Amino acid sequence: MNYEASCSRPLLPSFIRLRVYLEVTMKKIALAAALSLAASNAFAGGLVPPVVEPEVVAAQTSSSSGIVIPLLLLVLVAAIAAK
Repeated sequence: MNYEASCSRPLLPSFIRLRVYLEVTMKKIALAAALSLAASNAFAGGLVPPVVEPEVVAAQTSSSSGIVIPLLLLVLVAAIAAK
């Protein structure tokens, strides 16, 4: 006995059933992908500012600091010689 003949409505052809099945499956996959992307962003903690190390700046020496000590020594020697 033919199953299509015994049903009140005929069965859809197999390619249409396959197409409907694939459409439903793809919609489910797309929905799952969208939800998983939304959930990963929600639980990721958001954007974190990058860690920036402070820039090391070398202290600059003034040119007069190299002359102060010899001048003090010269004044000290002159004061001792004047006694």
